[in-house]
Amino acid sequence: MIIKNVELETVCGVTSKLPENTLPEVAFAGKSNVGKSSLINGLMNRKSLARTSAQPGKTQTINFYNINGEMYLVDLPGYGYAKIAESEKKKWGAMIENYLHSSKQLLAVFLLIDIRHAPSENDRMMYEWMVYQGFAPIIIATKLDKIKRSQVQKNVKIIREGLKVEPGTKVFPYSAMTKQGREEIWEYMDALVLEASEKKNET
Repeated sequence: MIIKNVELETVCGVTSKLPENTLPEVAFAGKSNVGKSSLINGLMNRKSLARTSAQPGKTQTINFYNINGEMYLVDLPGYGYAKIAESEKKKWGAMIENYLHSSKQLLAVFLLIDIRHAPSENDRMMYEWMVYQGFAPIIIATKLDKIKRSQVQKNVKIIREGLKVEPGTKVFPYSAMTKQGREEIWEYMDALVLEASEKKNET
């Protein structure tokens, strides 16, 4: 997709009512500091629309980015940061669950995993929880530039095995530094949006 116009259209906190969007949505989830804001900025060709921070747990809202008036990228709160109170984590969990269940436009959920490490317990729980919610998360293996090219396939295999992903699950290695993987992710999202549009036209 050629990005012509990007707007942070809606920000939902714990008590906010979710928007009733009519455009397709794709959502991004990942633990704190996995590079979610950097990925979203990279996908949107913007430097700092999604706020990046060295302080984990910065995204505490669900943020809806309108792309070209054609679709939304939805940034979900980061999970698994130890310094956040359990009560806060529960609120965020409920907020994400509410979104996953109530969005009528959600086409796919991307789960971000740091390619340098085997999936953490939090990553595994999030993956299993999303499968339980009825989604088959697509994996984006971030921080690709931090490992040698020769390690990529081995580390992707470790992620697949660590999460026990469903057969056929896509894993996209991605680097926020070089933008490697950006085109492949967009091709996948464009295909999802096109398929949804064709289905809509059939009904």
